[in-house]
Amino acid sequence: MYHVGSAVAWSDLFFFTALRSDASWSPRVALFGDMGNENAQSLPRLQSEAQQGMYDAVLHVGDFAYDMNTDDGLVGDEFMRQIEAVAAYVPYMTCVGNHENAYNFSHYKARFSMPGDDGANMFYSFDLGPAHFISLSTEYYFFLEYGMQQIRTQYEWLQRDLEMANQNRAERPWIVTFGHRPMYCSNDNSDDCTHRQSITRVGVPYLHLYGLEKLFYDSGVDLELWAHEHSYERFWPVYNEETRNGSTASPYTNPRGPVHIVTGSAGCREGRASFRNESLPFSAFRSNEYGYTRINIFNSSHLYLEQVSDDQGGKVIDHMWIVKDTHGAYP
Repeated sequence: MYHVGSAVAWSDLFFFTALRSDASWSPRVALFGDMGNENAQSLPRLQSEAQQGMYDAVLHVGDFAYDMNTDDGLVGDEFMRQIEAVAAYVPYMTCVGNHENAYNFSHYKARFSMPGDDGANMFYSFDLGPAHFISLSTEYYFFLEYGMQQIRTQYEWLQRDLEMANQNRAERPWIVTFGHRPMYCSNDNSDDCTHRQSITRVGVPYLHLYGLEKLFYDSGVDLELWAHEHSYERFWPVYNEETRNGSTASPYTNPRGPVHIVTGSAGCREGRASFRNESLPFSAFRSNEYGYTRINIFNSSHLYLEQVSDDQGGKVIDHMWIVKDTHGAYP
């Protein structure tokens, strides 16, 4: 139990349970993106569940407050007060989104403190139970006015981090990445993920430098988490626009490529995102109901994921198991 403050004033009392540092336990994680301080549909349920001890960590996959810099930062202040009922009890892990771009992402950099040595919260990694999580900035690829060097710096760091993670797979077999803008989506708009040569996937336009899909595939990343689209979409295992299921009967058992999840429907003033009539051939399930995602990494071989609908009062509307006998480079 703790509180923070000074001689001027003190906060309310909060509590948390310190996480185990070893790999032999089963972490439970809530994740979502694109949550504002208006129309934050998922927030009340997340606040309640966090205080009930349902989660060991929360991942916010970009786009906060809408926007943190608005009204000289007052909107960001209010948003931080709103998430206090979650972040005071469990680690609130973040990655940057496009709505944080003002003043070279300064509000995001100043308001959060993530692990790692880049000093700016823009990319980092951490271990949680049998998994290695990697947070990255997709925004480097879209705000080139802040320079190309940051793309190269992150990419080279990713190479090193993934190499070390693979060397440690006997202890932490799962590798999970999270970044804001997806490689794939079937939404009815012109966002990057709707294009066959999406920048997040293939890299810097025209040059095709520092693309993430091949790096993640070659490194045997198991699960890639995204947001940005105000909807939920689960994909079959995929690489280079090709479905790579483990088998017809059991697509997520020993898949031959990473699994992608887009989960950006926690609620904001921009509302929901609609889908095109025709989905991608490797899209397995999609919904534009407000909601968020839960993950339970049971052990070295089994990972469970489900989608919660706020429109339906917390009903689970989608779920899957990823089952892997071994982890590493894909066949």
